[in-house]
Amino acid sequence: MSCKWLIPVMFAAVLLAACSEEKNEPEPAQKPELPPLPVEFITVSNEQVPVWVEYTGKTEATQRVDIAARVSGTLEQVLFKEGDYVRQGDTLFIIEKDLYEAALAKARANHERNQASLALAVKDVERYTPLVAEDLAPRATLDQYKARVAELEAALKADEAAIKDAEVNLGYTEIQAPLSGRIGRTLIDAGNLVGPGAGAVLATIVSDDPMYVYFHPTEQEFQIMRQYKSQDRMEAIANVPGDSKGLITRETYKGVIDFSDNRVDQGTGTITMRAAVANPDHTLLEGTFVYVGVMVTDSVALVLIPPGAVQEDQLGSFVYIADENDTARRITIKSGYQSRHYLIVTEGLNGGERLLVNGFAKLRPEVRLALTDVTDTKGVRALFREQGMLPAEE
Repeated sequence: MSCKWLIPVMFAAVLLAACSEEKNEPEPAQKPELPPLPVEFITVSNEQVPVWVEYTGKTEATQRVDIAARVSGTLEQVLFKEGDYVRQGDTLFIIEKDLYEAALAKARANHERNQASLALAVKDVERYTPLVAEDLAPRATLDQYKARVAELEAALKADEAAIKDAEVNLGYTEIQAPLSGRIGRTLIDAGNLVGPGAGAVLATIVSDDPMYVYFHPTEQEFQIMRQYKSQDRMEAIANVPGDSKGLITRETYKGVIDFSDNRVDQGTGTITMRAAVANPDHTLLEGTFVYVGVMVTDSVALVLIPPGAVQEDQLGSFVYIADENDTARRITIKSGYQSRHYLIVTEGLNGGERLLVNGFAKLRPEVRLALTDVTDTKGVRALFREQGMLPAEE
C-alpha cells in the first residue's frame, strides 16, 4: 500500500475509536430532589385585639409601718414568727408591766382619796352655810371650806387624767399590729431594755395586698397612652420573669393604673407611673423585678406578629411566608411599636398570610415546605392569653 493511503486510513481508525469510547461513557446521574423543609407557621390576623405596652418595674409595698416601743421597760415576749403574715390587732410584743400597773394603781388611789376629801369638804360647806347666815359662825371659815371643795374638784380632774395616762401607758406594754401584712425580722430580742427614741423600732410590717408596681415610660409614651386609652383607669398586669430551670410557676397579677406623676424627671426624661395589682396570696414580694403590661386600647385593628419571626439583613427587616405552592417567600416589612410578645406591622403584611416562625437557618426563597399550623399555640393571641392579656376562654 502506498504511503498516500496510509495516513487517511490511520486517521479514520482513530476517529472510530474515539466515537466508540464516547458512546460507552455513562450518563451523569441526576441530583435527588430534596425533601420539603419541616417548618411551623401562624396565620397573620388583622383585627381588634387589646394593645398592651410593656415596661420593666419594681414592686413596693402599699404600706410600710415600723413597730416601735412607746414606753420604756424590758422586752419580755415576742409573740410572732419572723416573716409571718400578721393581722391588724394581733399582739406582737409584751413589755414588762409591773411599773405601769403600779402607776395606774397609785393614780386610782389618789382619785379615791380626793373623792373622800371632797365629800367631807362638801358636808362642811353644807353645815356652815346656815350658821353663817344666822351669824353663828365666821364667814371666813365657810369661804375656806368652799375653796377646799373647788381645790378637790380640780384635784379629781387631775386624778382622772393621771388614771387615763397610766391606762394608756399600761396598754402600750402590749404592742399590737396596726395593720395586716407581712412582718420582718425582730430587730431587738426579748430581754433587752426598750423605749421611745432612737433605736426604738422592734420590727417592720409591710402591707402587700394590693402591691404597688412602679415603672417609668418616656414622656412621649405617656402622652400616647393618655391620648389613645379606651378606659379611664387603664388595666395593668405584672409578670415575674420565669426562672431558667422552670421550677417555679408564676401567676399573672392583675390590677389598674392608679397614679402618674405630674412632672418629667429631667435626668431620665421619664414619668413615674404606678400600678396597683391584687396579691391575695402574698406571693409577690416587695422589691421584685417585674414586667408591667398596660392595656392602652382595644378599639383599633392592627397586624400583629411575634417579634421572633422577623429577620434582619443589610436590606432591612423581612419575614418568610408560605405561598400558595407551599414554598418560602421573602416579604420586606416595616414595623411600629414592639414589645416582648408582639410587633405591629405597618407595611408588608395585610392579614391572612401564613407566617413562618422557625427553621430560619435553612429557609431560602422557593424552598419547598412541610407546614404545621401552630396559630393556636404560638400566635399572638396565644401569647396574650399566656401573659394574662386575654381571658383564657378567648
